[in-house]
Amino acid sequence: MLEVRRLEVSYGDVQAVFDVSLDVAEGEIVTLVGSNGAGKTTTLRAIAGLRRAGRGEITFDGRSLLSTPGSGRAELGIGLVPEGRELWPQLTVEENLRLGAYSRRARPHVAASLRHAFDLFPRLEERRRQLSGSLSGGEQQMCAIGRALMARPRLLMLDEPSLGLSPKLVDQVFATIRQLHQDGLTVLLVEQNLNAALEIADRGYVMETGKVKLHGTSAELLANADIRASYLGV
Repeated sequence: MLEVRRLEVSYGDVQAVFDVSLDVAEGEIVTLVGSNGAGKTTTLRAIAGLRRAGRGEITFDGRSLLSTPGSGRAELGIGLVPEGRELWPQLTVEENLRLGAYSRRARPHVAASLRHAFDLFPRLEERRRQLSGSLSGGEQQMCAIGRALMARPRLLMLDEPSLGLSPKLVDQVFATIRQLHQDGLTVLLVEQNLNAALEIADRGYVMETGKVKLHGTSAELLANADIRASYLGV
């Protein structure tokens, strides 16, 4: 479904991503893990069309995305739940959700998509008239995921969905990702919590200083002594 080949991305004169290649097959959960500053967020933003690729290739269903803007990538079925949620705090929960259905492919299905978001996160229905800026961190993450789902993506990318959440809410978020996958959604997950990410993922890529250092199945990465020492403290 998604292929990234030798991707390079810079912020001005500072290069953040070096020669990154990765694949996501339809029906997989693939995780991209690493410490802060490893280039994970930049990679996702380049795939979503929010950051220009300096070099390399990004293809979706065999189609190059390099000349396709972010809005066009959403039309193709690529959705992003950004780090930090990036909700509109002065809009209600329902208004934030509805704004997620801006693409042509999503507009005819707003009512059904809204129902799906509320079924997935009943708390959002309870808070539908509440300003999103007044929500708890966990509720904001639910809203951010629901907003991305309103676009009816085929590939859902999530950037640090557990960031700042309590252990109980982290478990809930990962259970939701697992449920979405079981319902047929393909997932690319960026996460610092390597253990939680690899528990639900089929495969993973480990990034350090803008480069992919290791990749393999979740079982292979969890069994790797260097990974366990660096990220799990064992």
